[in-house]
Amino acid sequence: MQFDHIAENLILVTRPSLLTGKINSMEIPARQGQVEYWFHSGELIQNCLGWLTPDQREFLMTGATPEEWDSM
Repeated sequence: MQFDHIAENLILVTRPSLLTGKINSMEIPARQGQVEYWFHSGELIQNCLGWLTPDQREFLMTGATPEEWDSM
């Protein structure tokens, strides 16, 4: 998972999709430390990053975009 800071509380996350292997990116309204905490903590994503949309949380977990899920 790669992070690029866009603005305060906004990052661009880039990661491979578990569905297709394609490298995808999505803007996520969070700080890198918040995402890293969830990733390493073992906590449920909705408990750590509950303000994100279901599509944003799914992207962080799988790297899959809504378009990839729709095509499945």
